[in-house]
Amino acid sequence: MSQMTTPVVTPPAGTPRKPFFSLDNRYIAPAFITCILLAGHLSFGILESYQKTLLAIVTSIALEVVLGRIFFRKWVHPASAYITGISVGILVRSPAFWPYALCSAISITSKYVLRIKNQHIWNPSNFGISVMLFLAADTVATLSIQWGNYLLPMLVIWALGSVIIARLHRFHITGIYVASFLAFAFLRSWMTGSPWQSEVAPITGPMYQLFIFFMITDPKTTVRSKRGQCIVVFLVAVGEMILRLRQVVYAPFYALFIVGPAAMLIQIWMDSRRASSARIVARP
Repeated sequence: MSQMTTPVVTPPAGTPRKPFFSLDNRYIAPAFITCILLAGHLSFGILESYQKTLLAIVTSIALEVVLGRIFFRKWVHPASAYITGISVGILVRSPAFWPYALCSAISITSKYVLRIKNQHIWNPSNFGISVMLFLAADTVATLSIQWGNYLLPMLVIWALGSVIIARLHRFHITGIYVASFLAFAFLRSWMTGSPWQSEVAPITGPMYQLFIFFMITDPKTTVRSKRGQCIVVFLVAVGEMILRLRQVVYAPFYALFIVGPAAMLIQIWMDSRRASSARIVARP
């Protein structure tokens, strides 16, 4: 029997070669959030328990797969669900197991149920955690550990996170939020008379690392234009400052819960107006 030879296809000259150690962008965020988990837990024990975090992750991925198949007739990639589940596992604090499963379930389900023009407008984990904090405040709290006087874990996470977010072309969102938070922290210190260190301290915690690198930069729930993204994230910081002045404990989550979807709705409305104008112009 003759052996069939597979022809070798040579790429055209000038075609960029894929780096040997390249990483699909879908895996960058899961890898980074896992690094935050390991660094935070090994340094300060930020997890409530491995079992609760695993429950949150499994619930997120299972629901993502099932709902993706039901609504879109396809198998959805689990990377986004993993980020949601591990975020819930890190951020939620409760003596019971059910809030972890329920929070993940609410987060993932919101992507498929709360849609406008075939687009979800809330960051899933932000939606789920905000709902749980509002409806089950007696049972659920959020992570509130800071890195303390140990700057190395924070610096490592910030350096790694900055590189990754820059690669995804979203560093401007994180950078503007951090700059706004610091400016408003000094403003709050001046207005309330509290030490500026106490106003700045929250951003050094692992909770804020997830917030600034994942929640506010979520590509699916941020407006398209770079200018719009900068304005929206600044308004999130403004909303957080107002809520903090009113002694709202979970100010960043609630600020994003309000401002983010409002911005998405405005974008959807503007897109509809443009589409209607284009149809009118195109009519004979």
